[in-house]
Amino acid sequence: MPHLFTDRRKGFSLGVYESLNFGFHVGDDPDVVTANRAVLGNTQFMNQVHGNDVVVVDRVLKEDPICDALITTTKGISLAVMVADCIPLLLISKEAVAAVHVGRAGLVNKVAIKALHQMRTLGAIEVHAILGPSICGSCYEVPFDMQQDVIAEHPRAFSTTHQGTPGLDLPAGLIADLIAEGVSYEASPICTKEDLMYFSHRRNNPTGRFAGVVSL
Repeated sequence: MPHLFTDRRKGFSLGVYESLNFGFHVGDDPDVVTANRAVLGNTQFMNQVHGNDVVVVDRVLKEDPICDALITTTKGISLAVMVADCIPLLLISKEAVAAVHVGRAGLVNKVAIKALHQMRTLGAIEVHAILGPSICGSCYEVPFDMQQDVIAEHPRAFSTTHQGTPGLDLPAGLIADLIAEGVSYEASPICTKEDLMYFSHRRNNPTGRFAGVVSL
């Protein structure tokens, strides 16, 4: 089950999108984004909307589906999730793979668990989760009320920022959900806001989007 996480390098975009930006929706030149996406070969992207819709594909579609999780049981195609602080989550099994977009909204609406359950209905047995680079709990500042709303359902997501203000540790919250579902995991220690090799919406806006990519 090959997988990878891109960073900013080895693409064609210029300026604030330098250089491997995969997002059409951030203001970059569409032709350049198309060239960047071609680097990944036969890959299905999503039109991500911070929802919890899951789409199963058996080929690369002409238009990106509106969803926040993709699943395939078909070899020969890759799935991509785009992020710039949210968690690029890859779910891997011998029978199926998924690419999932997990931000604050995605943690709350349990998009990862919905995708996991869909994988299991498709025959996935042992599922392993890989969390790519994302903003850390010490950098992700949120209003107090928002923090309280999230930790009411995801207590492990509680965090305090470097400045001592309310924060959210989305990876910790997601990992707790995955463990509860019996899923093994590995998680990148990289914080996108702190590491200049990655796009970060919190650090720079506008900015590009990097990707987590997975295939059977």
